Amino acid sequence: MNRFVTALAGGSLFLVLGLSTSIAQEEDEMDPATPVEIFACNYNDGKGPADLDAVVDKFNDWADEHGVDDYSAWTLVPYYAGAEQDFDWLWLGGSPSARSLGRTQDVWLAEGGKVQEMFNDVAPCSGHSNFAALQFKAPPQRDNPSNIVISFSDCEMAEGVTFNDVAPALAQWADYREGHGSTSGMWVLFPAYGTGGEEFDFKFVTAWQNLEDQGADWDQYSAAGWKKGDELFAGKLDCDASRVYLSTNRRMAASDDE
Repeated sequence: MNRFVTALAGGSLFLVLGLSTSIAQEEDEMDPATPVEIFACNYNDGKGPADLDAVVDKFNDWADEHGVDDYSAWTLVPYYAGAEQDFDWLWLGGSPSARSLGRTQDVWLAEGGKVQEMFNDVAPCSGHSNFAALQFKAPPQRDNPSNIVISFSDCEMAEGVTFNDVAPALAQWADYREGHGSTSGMWVLFPAYGTGGEEFDFKFVTAWQNLEDQGADWDQYSAAGWKKGDELFAGKLDCDASRVYLSTNRRMAASDDE
């Protein structure tokens, strides 16, 4: 089965990209990362979500016409966010490999000019970055994979601590959450291209079906989970407050099933 079908059930872009657990069970090595691209965008005066929906429809028509069948994307709207999130929405997209993502980008740059102008007329994007993603906890099958809740937190490792030190703790945290009923998915994103000067080592990403499921994790952490968190990460990792986004699926890569 195509990995994108698994993502459709999981309801997260990161699962859609076919990410596997970051710690290989037998070899104790990191599995290959998968690329994710993020655009930060702001509406022009007089434009809004309905205008974006119309342009996304044009984008999907264009992608269908040009055989873009291995690219998936979501738009993310800030929900819990501060003033430093100075954009109206994010475009989060990716493919199963950096090569396939690059192939889609090549076609877009060569043939997508008219649709790009439509995007620019509605909401130009001032930032474009690329991240390497690793999955630590796969979400369960979602009732509604088209709409999910995603949080991002910037994490910095302590001096002298490497990701080889942190990864086992993240895997144990994922197991702990799973054992306490969490329906979340968990990933880390390492900055690859387009950022620079960042004051973090990686982003810790969590996704839920809805805000109620997120609240259930909040309650469990408040009651007892913080103790496990301190046990695993104290002196190793420091993460800031999470930003939370309401996300909508905009394109799902096709299945290669017959």
